[in-house]
Amino acid sequence: MTEQRLRVEIHGAVQGVGFRPYVYRLAVAMGLRGWVINDTQGVFIEVEGNRSTLEDFLARLSADKPPRARIDSLDAVWLAPVGYGDFEIRHSQEQGVKTVLVLPDIATCADCLAEVADPADRRYRYPFTNCTNCGPRFTIIQALPYDRPHTTMAHFAMCPQCRAEYENPLDRRFHAQPIACPACGPQLALYGASAGAVFGDVSGGRPGTTARESGRWPRSAGGWHLMAEGEGALRSAADALKAGAIVAVKGLGGFHLMVDAGNPQAVARLRERKPRRDKPFALMARDLDQARTLCRVSPQAAEALTGPEAPILLLPRRAGAPVADNVAPGSPNLGVMLPYTPLHHLLLQELDFPVVATSGNLTDEPICTDEWEAMERLGHVAGCFLIHDRPIARHVDDSVAWILDGEVRLLRRARGYAPLPVRMARPLPTLLGVGAHLKNTVALSVGEQVFISQHIGDLETAEALAAFERVIADFLRLYEARPVAIAHDLHPDYLSTRWAQQQLEQSGPGAGLTLIPVQHHHAHLAACLAENQAEGPALGVTWDGTGYGPDGTVWGGEFLLGDATGFTRVAHLRPFRLPGGEAAIQEPRRVALALLWELDGERALLREDLVPVQALSPTERRVLAQMLDRGIHAPWTTSAGRLFDGVAALLGLHPRVTFEGQAAMALEFVADPDVRDAYPVALVAQPCGDPSANHAPWAGVWDWGPLVEALLDDLARGTEVGVMAARFHNAAAAAILAIAQAVGEPRVALTGGCFQNRLLTERAVVQLRQAGFQVLLHRQVPPNDGGISLGQVAVAAARWAGGG
Repeated sequence: MTEQRLRVEIHGAVQGVGFRPYVYRLAVAMGLRGWVINDTQGVFIEVEGNRSTLEDFLARLSADKPPRARIDSLDAVWLAPVGYGDFEIRHSQEQGVKTVLVLPDIATCADCLAEVADPADRRYRYPFTNCTNCGPRFTIIQALPYDRPHTTMAHFAMCPQCRAEYENPLDRRFHAQPIACPACGPQLALYGASAGAVFGDVSGGRPGTTARESGRWPRSAGGWHLMAEGEGALRSAADALKAGAIVAVKGLGGFHLMVDAGNPQAVARLRERKPRRDKPFALMARDLDQARTLCRVSPQAAEALTGPEAPILLLPRRAGAPVADNVAPGSPNLGVMLPYTPLHHLLLQELDFPVVATSGNLTDEPICTDEWEAMERLGHVAGCFLIHDRPIARHVDDSVAWILDGEVRLLRRARGYAPLPVRMARPLPTLLGVGAHLKNTVALSVGEQVFISQHIGDLETAEALAAFERVIADFLRLYEARPVAIAHDLHPDYLSTRWAQQQLEQSGPGAGLTLIPVQHHHAHLAACLAENQAEGPALGVTWDGTGYGPDGTVWGGEFLLGDATGFTRVAHLRPFRLPGGEAAIQEPRRVALALLWELDGERALLREDLVPVQALSPTERRVLAQMLDRGIHAPWTTSAGRLFDGVAALLGLHPRVTFEGQAAMALEFVADPDVRDAYPVALVAQPCGDPSANHAPWAGVWDWGPLVEALLDDLARGTEVGVMAARFHNAAAAAILAIAQAVGEPRVALTGGCFQNRLLTERAVVQLRQAGFQVLLHRQVPPNDGGISLGQVAVAAARWAGGG
């Protein structure tokens, strides 16, 4: 039979997942000859043999690929043979545009865990065991293509045994770039303030553990002293946790602050020092069995917890769960994850309790990645530091997910998911989206892919802004990209917006850089459409806390009809004032007063039967009344998030909050799920006010006034809070359906931070689908501002294609 040559070009997540050895084994087993190579764009294969064998080879490339591989495109060309003698894996090439997918960090696989648990294995109890199917990726890579010299493992010289595994195409560690063992890889150390202070401000444990004289670690650093190394460091850290200490643990993408989750005094100390007064802490459980003592774990939840992404998963708390009440005060849920590195597995195996595992940072600061920096920044928080000497190339927090509408969906996109891209329908120019002010991420388009950064956080501090700038520089360097435009939020005072303007000023005339402002809620809608690969218009129900509107008011309860190319604001919530502006976000009692003022004017101050009015001193009432009456420092808003806050305050829930969303969460959690009736929904048709909106079939306002009046009547009657909270949620879902029916667009996208509310989202989805609407929800990016950067890129691309 005549021989032929097949050239295959594969793009996707095909580096760092054992794809080349898989191709090698497949080709050799089928008697084919040729080569396979990595480059900056993907994997390229040339293989020779008879036509039928090559066709079988081509089919099996996709069908039998490694478990962590993702093929986005596969192109094959038939050519004349050139006479290859055998099959080989060639060295990576570095030329060309860099479009290959950088893999996220992958949770430890079963094979590696078995080795760590086997006393006869040379990696027995080694905390940095990994292979091509698991281990660090994004947190160690420094350049493309993904080869060891381009990672933070470059300075660890492989021992002969590791080198043999690394170079053997038949070994699962073939070209596993983080490959290591106890003889040649990273090691652990434990630092404490003094020999007797490993356990912080508590006593107990085994303080006599001493460091071996390896010379690997300095005896002291910044007032911290080396207490133990290797196995001794691990066991002493476990003893410290048992004794109630706060332990800072260096992991994959940064530090955790850990403490016994069942010790209320230890948890209280952590809250005081971090500081984090009320916001729930994440937990790490030893295994699924322990997780099941904490939460109700469905088969789908178990699959997510044990999967390669291993996110923090929000799950219903079990009654009597063995955790302190102050771990997640007032919440019916717990955020639980399982160990995802051998280090975490080994540490949790030393304990018979779950631990709090919260980000190793101070509130509003980025997570610490360097051990010496951590000792400086977190020295007043932790009693000791369990560290290792594998450098972390970039900070990556734990991802947070929930199961909604039958799917695992993201609330924070980081470890396990970032920086995998969202694939677009067509190639885009190189665009940078710099995200929002809160829950910031950035996004970069390269060809048909939009790479989305890990969660950066709120840009509230100098440290957070510096992290934002590092992530952007990191992305541009990694992909050697030079954006033609930067997409940013309309809000002129967002630090991300100011940064974009500074880049334009610094680039100078003639540099070719363009700024593209994108309205906040339009970005939400565009992000939801982009990740659902939905072309054409949708009704975007974009509900969140605040976003700068083109009319200069604070938007947040919007119904936008459109797509990435543009939108019409067809409906919104009835406006009300925010007395004190940003201060109203921290004080829902101000929002409650504003709602009352809209309904009853100055008489609102006389409602001393209501908790939010009672919570205001006479002086505060007088000052707020002046703001509301004169419109001084009291901007108009249509914010759904603030409406939820105000209603929560009227029901006596959190007149003040200590973290964003606290009042709205309490309102959701207290709602009686069996209540199905709703407060009245009043829609008022009115001119849209948008000259481009003449085609809109309907435009109007959801007037929340009758709703609040009915709620006040219920309050006066002594109706149960759970019933009132449920009627409010039901009314919000009914309003969404009523406006969707009035507008008539068959596709509805639910987006914005308010759709982190399970009760609201599930009831809106059910009602919309029953009425025949197609509902789009977020999956790959969060509904909150973590998805804004993707939407900014999508809008900027549409404008660029349209010439403006």
